[in-house]
Amino acid sequence: MKNTTIAGGVWPTMITPYKDNKKIDYAGLEKIIEWYIQKGVQGLFAVCQSSEMFCLSLEERTELARFILKTAAGRIPVIASGHISESIKDQVYELEAMADTGVQAVVLVSNRLAGMDESDDVWKRNAETILNKVPVPLGIYECPYPCKRLVAPQLLKWCAETEHFLFLKDTCCDLNQIAKKLEAVRGTGLQIYNANAATLLNSLQMGAAGYCGVMANFHPDFYVWLCRNWSKQPDKAVRIQNVLGLASAIEYQYYPVNAKYHMRLEGINISTESRVKPGDGMTLSKKMEVEQLRNMINEYRELIGCTLRGKC
Repeated sequence: MKNTTIAGGVWPTMITPYKDNKKIDYAGLEKIIEWYIQKGVQGLFAVCQSSEMFCLSLEERTELARFILKTAAGRIPVIASGHISESIKDQVYELEAMADTGVQAVVLVSNRLAGMDESDDVWKRNAETILNKVPVPLGIYECPYPCKRLVAPQLLKWCAETEHFLFLKDTCCDLNQIAKKLEAVRGTGLQIYNANAATLLNSLQMGAAGYCGVMANFHPDFYVWLCRNWSKQPDKAVRIQNVLGLASAIEYQYYPVNAKYHMRLEGINISTESRVKPGDGMTLSKKMEVEQLRNMINEYRELIGCTLRGKC
């Protein structure tokens, strides 16, 4: 095991910029990484669905992770997923390759370990195979593509008791389920990170370790502030939560292309090209919605006195 903990706070699900020829734009990616760090995030979740990992070759996935690690240069930790195959044998090969990049933890996609019609016992057996072959710190990602397989509290407890799993990116969007999961891992080294903006404050109050979601590609400093200060400034936390919950509706618009467009508004010179959606699908009205969201966030930032790195 390389690490025994993962830092609490905000972990953006990183986007992948492309050149016009659909090759990875590493110059643009370097600028995005610096933007995340400037905004005060605690770590980076690389090679995930937001990174378009299902459209990247294994060579591209590992190269991407290595570049992000090198650019972060020890300033913040990097974790990565990137196993997309159907068979466990092929997944082990992919996971070993990702572990060899040196990331702080390798994140397992929950829907890869068993089919939707298969039991948690099948999931456990496949997880044990991975544990034996890839003995590094692990996380779990309830990725919604190609299907969402949520991790039941009892299965999560089993994962925690192996002492290999440090991280769950929870996508259930259900506070009752989150409460049961938090209880299942209480006192263990496995932390839960909420991917759902609308329930974030409530989940932090219940004991969640932080936020790991797509909206950290838009205004991560707001999430940084909320994760750091929700208990110290509860009234302001409610105001921030209200705007974050409403703003998060943009993720259902045209993601991840709209996140790339937002990055451009932030002064990051990248294309809106994507391998999962046509870049020209970002219509004028969609662009205006993103622009208006950014204007609203900036006005709200001034209203409540927020500056970079989560300080308000």
